[in-house]
Amino acid sequence: MAQEQVAGQGKRRRVRHRSWLRVLLIGLLLYVLGIGVLILTGNPNLFPTVVMVGNFLGPVVFVAFFYERRELSQLSMPTTALGFLYGGLLGVLAASILEPVFIRQMNLLSVFLVGVIEEFVKILGVLVIARRKRHDAEMDGLILGAAAGMGFAALESNGYAFSAFMASRGSLSATVGVTLLRGLLSPVGHGTWTAILISVLFRESGPKRFRINLKVLGAYLIVVVLHALWDGLPAVIAALLSPGIDVFIGQALVGGIGLFILWRRWREARRLQEAEQAATAGGVAEGTATAADV
Repeated sequence: MAQEQVAGQGKRRRVRHRSWLRVLLIGLLLYVLGIGVLILTGNPNLFPTVVMVGNFLGPVVFVAFFYERRELSQLSMPTTALGFLYGGLLGVLAASILEPVFIRQMNLLSVFLVGVIEEFVKILGVLVIARRKRHDAEMDGLILGAAAGMGFAALESNGYAFSAFMASRGSLSATVGVTLLRGLLSPVGHGTWTAILISVLFRESGPKRFRINLKVLGAYLIVVVLHALWDGLPAVIAALLSPGIDVFIGQALVGGIGLFILWRRWREARRLQEAEQAATAGGVAEGTATAADV
């Protein structure tokens, strides 16, 4: 009976895989509606709300997609939301302090340093949240990493949208264009990179103690290189090909590599979950048989 209950819980979680789509469709509808009302009324008080909805929609949908596929993970929605909030706020604040200190001008080295700094600061929120919790499940790390990375991406996109608004002297189309572009690219950027790193960190750690080993450092180096390539590869491609397609080719290539690595981490996390489920079910069955013999 207990074994059937464990299997039943897994099945019930596997069928709830469409909520992210509803969030996406409803969010898009509200975003378009907000832009329409803003154009019709010209009310400037509505502008920050429209921008915020546009910049947070992609990141929230990305996190929702993975959260409802957590299967046997016990990770709660409040903890995931805190990962989004802390990862975003602490990450943006720390990056704003560290980057001006270590980066004086933009060149190939500074592009790499941006990756070193931002891939480190994004995990601060997760470390704060999980320092006293059980964090030895790769799936939990993947979801919390996605949440922290996407919180950072959403707040960063807000900054880019505001900069575009100021640079264009109040152009709504310029602001919407930046919001849509960054919203489309956000799933293959910050959220993917941080999910990769934190999933490996949780896999290598104990229940209530983080463990930094060569595998974790290797994952950190991988996401730093991906981040650096994301920022620097378009410039290299632009020098070899015609301008205009450099950003698309460069970021599509880096984004594809990142998603492939994340997919591998996801498959491994699923296998570990299934192995844990089988071990738990076997232990329950053995305990029941022993009690029956007695």
